[in-house]
Amino acid sequence: MPIAFLQSPEAWRQLGLGGRRVETVQTRRSWVFLTQDHALKLKKSVKERLIDFSTPALREQACREELRLNQRLAPGVYLAVVALRRGPCGWVLEPATAPRPDSPSRALGAATSAAPAQREAGPGPAAADWLVLMRRLPADRMLDRLLAARAVDRAHADALAERLAAFWATAPRTSESARTLLDRAEEELQSSIALVGQARWGWPDVGPVLARCARTLRAGRSMIAHRIAQGRIVEGHGDLRPEHVFLPRLPPRRTSAASPAPTTGKDAPGPAPCPAPENGNAAAWPGQPLVIDALEFNPALRAVDPFDELAYFTLECRQLGAPAFGLRVMARCQRLLDDAPSHRLLRMYTAQRALLRARQALSHLLDPTVRDPQRWQPLAAWYLRCADAALQPLQATELGRRTRFAATHQATAGPA
Repeated sequence: MPIAFLQSPEAWRQLGLGGRRVETVQTRRSWVFLTQDHALKLKKSVKERLIDFSTPALREQACREELRLNQRLAPGVYLAVVALRRGPCGWVLEPATAPRPDSPSRALGAATSAAPAQREAGPGPAAADWLVLMRRLPADRMLDRLLAARAVDRAHADALAERLAAFWATAPRTSESARTLLDRAEEELQSSIALVGQARWGWPDVGPVLARCARTLRAGRSMIAHRIAQGRIVEGHGDLRPEHVFLPRLPPRRTSAASPAPTTGKDAPGPAPCPAPENGNAAAWPGQPLVIDALEFNPALRAVDPFDELAYFTLECRQLGAPAFGLRVMARCQRLLDDAPSHRLLRMYTAQRALLRARQALSHLLDPTVRDPQRWQPLAAWYLRCADAALQPLQATELGRRTRFAATHQATAGPA
């Protein structure tokens, strides 16, 4: 593994970037190397049910998708795909992706940390691996930190909603059938129940909770089928969480009340471009939020209803103790998109996401090396309670409907 090389200033000098001090962050699926102004992400060789990074070719494909997808909501942040090769004198880093014509060329950092010259990789040894080069955003301007510090207001929520609504209004609609999408939802539900319901977690009452959730979610699938039939499913972000949202330091510009809402036609305008700032100060970014880390490894998981993504985002804001922010973003998106899904549908989406997050939390405990082992089971239990609470009004409605049906059937059937 070339980890020591990527942690060295020499690696960054090869890219024409300053990097006297390199921080290293390890996640479940990546190594991330950070300098003051930039970041390099190296994907681990993992293979899971929905993710396959097991070969250099697959990791290259994922890196290129990551670069492409994140131009949509984070232009100016994702700079290049970088090839890692074994040269005669050691490891070599080489930018391997030509710039997009509309990509900003100015660097986030000072002149000493400008983006490297982009070129197609020339002849030479095959790449041993691939990385994504990014500008580093100030951590204190990420939404999860801001929510924890209570440092956001309605203007920030409205600016984020406007950015997201413009993105979803022009996003490609999915070509997948309703049957495919609903089968995928059922597969995800079964996977969540299988892991969350395991006896190893010591939750004696989890079985009835999961059974109630599964029954109610399956009974409400017709609502999702209706959204699919309406053409509401788009190629979205796929992982819309507060930690992936950057807000500028200066108060965002407010959109005039007279400004038209985004349209859904082919001529609808896309999100306004975000040129890169002159320097590394977060205040130099334009007054629009940026959203990073779009889900790149499985296109099927990006085929989403925008209000499924918003239900997920609101759930994550609630987990951080700031549900009002997520609700404000959702309400604003409803107006901008001229789309108001029912409360029943939003509860369905919230419960589905909460069960998925419970499963993801517990899956950390199955890793060979578990980081923060005390964190995951309480977090999973919190998500499970959220799923059950979201569905309780629907469960009561379904119980009432069944009771009325049974009474009517008994009355019309007459004596045996």
